[in-house]
Amino acid sequence: MNIRVDSLLAGAERAVGVVVVIDVFRAFTTAAVALANGATKIIMVRDVEEALELRAAGIGELCMGEVGGRAPVGFDLGNSPFEASQANLEGRTIIQRTSAGTQGIIAARQATQLYAGSLLTATATARAILKEKPVDVTLVAMGLDGIRRSDEDELCAIHLRNLLEGRPGSPSGTRDVILAGPQIPAFHDPAKPHLHPADLDIALDIDRYDFAVLIAREDGRLVARKD
Repeated sequence: MNIRVDSLLAGAERAVGVVVVIDVFRAFTTAAVALANGATKIIMVRDVEEALELRAAGIGELCMGEVGGRAPVGFDLGNSPFEASQANLEGRTIIQRTSAGTQGIIAARQATQLYAGSLLTATATARAILKEKPVDVTLVAMGLDGIRRSDEDELCAIHLRNLLEGRPGSPSGTRDVILAGPQIPAFHDPAKPHLHPADLDIALDIDRYDFAVLIAREDGRLVARKD
């Protein structure tokens, strides 16, 4: 098995084989929480307008995500795992648009199989990949807006690589290094209420869930479900 770690939107475009697009803060942490909290599926889209149009057409019931970190006008939920954990999502279809994570999913056109990755689902994702015995795996750390690298996504990719190569990795070490990084103070900044402190706690709860977030095409749309 050839495992490559790549980064950002360009990395998603280059990715081949089984691809894991990683967005820890916060898109795919939020997606995992939403699915665990009862959402049936998540349709991932590029644009705010597309999300709103799909909801208006009855294809999904709730719009979730962000532009510049904040929920766009008309969206039902922001990009907050804490908010998703408190919402009534049972049996609902969510439409998600974010500035990094969903853009990476859309860009990964060469993938033979596609996962949305976060620390919450790391071991389950590695297990799902190993079951398929792929020749090529690409782990894509999406970073900030898909254009700047970030500690949490790069470290999540390294943690996944360790698991795929048969090493246990270090959940506590991964968490500690991320907590020493430059993005952490923002979660405690009163001027940034869209970054809830509990978002950070949830995002770093490694292996919180025993499922992977598998992306597949359904009716021409990219749809995430539990795997």
